[in-house]
Amino acid sequence: MDRRRTLTLAVIGTAAGLFSGLFGVGGGTVIVPLLILWLGFGEREATGTSLAAIVLIAAVAAATQGGYGNVHVQEGLLVGVPAVAGVLAGTWLQQRVPPRAVSLLFAALITVVAIDFLVP
Repeated sequence: MDRRRTLTLAVIGTAAGLFSGLFGVGGGTVIVPLLILWLGFGEREATGTSLAAIVLIAAVAAATQGGYGNVHVQEGLLVGVPAVAGVLAGTWLQQRVPPRAVSLLFAALITVVAIDFLVP
């Protein structure tokens, strides 16, 4: 892997980690768009690569937040365990929907969240 690509991946990872620690987001909302825009990943490859990175990011972020007493393990498990079924369904669906449609849905999601945060 060339040096520029490695540096770009490191910048994306640093941004994702910063957003994860600061806002509790960072995986999909930061990594996927940047992999697509900066490195030319396809939507599906960006999603899969982001999910692989999230494993490490989430583990470190949860442990760090736990150190501050901010983790409710039981509630986290009640959210996380059912999410496995959602991941399987979402991945199945993503493989059957055109990548452009996935990009538009993702853009719509980010737009709705942004508007919700801006308009009280």
